[in-house]
Amino acid sequence: MSQLENETLSRWSGNTPYWEKHRELIQHMFAPVTKALLDDAEVKPGDAVLDVATGAGDPALSAADEVGPSGKVIGIDPVPGMIEGARRAAANLGLKNTQFEIASADALPFPAESFDAEVSRFGVMFFPSPVDGVREMLRVLKPGKKLAFAVWHFLDNNPFHHSLARIVDRYIEPTALPPDAPDAFRFDSPGKLKSVLVEAGAAEPAESLLRFSIDAPLSVEDFWTMRMEWSEKLREKIAKLPAEQSRAVKEQVIRVFNEYHTARGMSFPAEVLIVTGMKSPIAQV
Repeated sequence: MSQLENETLSRWSGNTPYWEKHRELIQHMFAPVTKALLDDAEVKPGDAVLDVATGAGDPALSAADEVGPSGKVIGIDPVPGMIEGARRAAANLGLKNTQFEIASADALPFPAESFDAEVSRFGVMFFPSPVDGVREMLRVLKPGKKLAFAVWHFLDNNPFHHSLARIVDRYIEPTALPPDAPDAFRFDSPGKLKSVLVEAGAAEPAESLLRFSIDAPLSVEDFWTMRMEWSEKLREKIAKLPAEQSRAVKEQVIRVFNEYHTARGMSFPAEVLIVTGMKSPIAQV
């Protein structure tokens, strides 16, 4: 594992208490993305579904309702704390058709042709090798079945991210990442992830643009707190600033967040790419 991969895993580990704390809110904010993934992967009652990079347990927990008691959903994530939180959530919900395992996308602990559908919401951009990860997902997918990924479209089209990032970047110069490094916007360009699926051997690759609203029933102040807790990277940056600059960042962010506050709470227009593929129904020779 490279130093960058270790740093990425460590950062996600630091986020686990907050992702569990805000699990229901995160599930609510990204419900339109989850629905698009489950629809495009053609999840139906009785299916066995794999959720890769499940984080705090979603879309796996949402998929559990779709497959019903005769189906099964397995969520995997390389971060032990995330999996522990997902298991607690499933137990609290009384779900009997879910299972969560510590695993990476490029080394799935399942036999070939185990799943009827596979999804990954905002996960593939952090795979150490996206091509290897997709190949592994295809290996454990049944012939003729589909997998679906959600990735962020351009930063400029997603104020949920850029309204905060651009203010912080005025005070702390963003770190330059190596080409194709793990990052939330690694696959923001249309066609980029689709080409990964082609290289990995997926049949019938397709891409669509999902426009939706990220809605959070929170005050501006509470949303600022949630966003701080959401990202260890952001907390580290703010912690490096002198107290005066830290206060200035918060004041400026609150001012911008107010532009997205409604009578029902926060609401950000958002754009995500949904990229799908199929495992060929014809045996490869």
